[in-house]
Amino acid sequence: MNSIVLMAEVLTDPELRRTPDNQSSIASFLVQFAGGRAEEAPYRIKVVGWNNLADEMVEKYHKGDQVVVEGRLRLDTVDRGTYKEKRTELIAQRVHSFGAGSTVSNATDVSAAPARSTRSNPSNSAPTSTYVPVATPAIDAPDYDDIPF
Repeated sequence: MNSIVLMAEVLTDPELRRTPDNQSSIASFLVQFAGGRAEEAPYRIKVVGWNNLADEMVEKYHKGDQVVVEGRLRLDTVDRGTYKEKRTELIAQRVHSFGAGSTVSNATDVSAAPARSTRSNPSNSAPTSTYVPVATPAIDAPDYDDIPF
């Protein structure tokens, strides 16, 4: 199964293209996300969306936005003559806004979405909701001392 969910920052404004037969639209933008360790440089990957998602990507997302992308990874090999270059892309199935002033839902009606606010420093944006743990009573809690192994 090839499935990925990635939270990242949009580095470039989306670019919209059409297939040669003019039947499908394709949008792409570059995103950046933190490496596995603090000393590692951030990773970058190209996100590609097709048809309705491509149109939505161009209308809703811009450089500096925080997004959550759901999709699948694709690895292409390009022959450059003397060497072969490998390129990784994230083929998006859904893109969600994430960060200050946005919701984490993918609204299908773009006209009902709030106007995009201008942020002076998007890297300092934080989620608007906070997690509050709820205490649950320990009714019928398992007794781990009775496990026979």
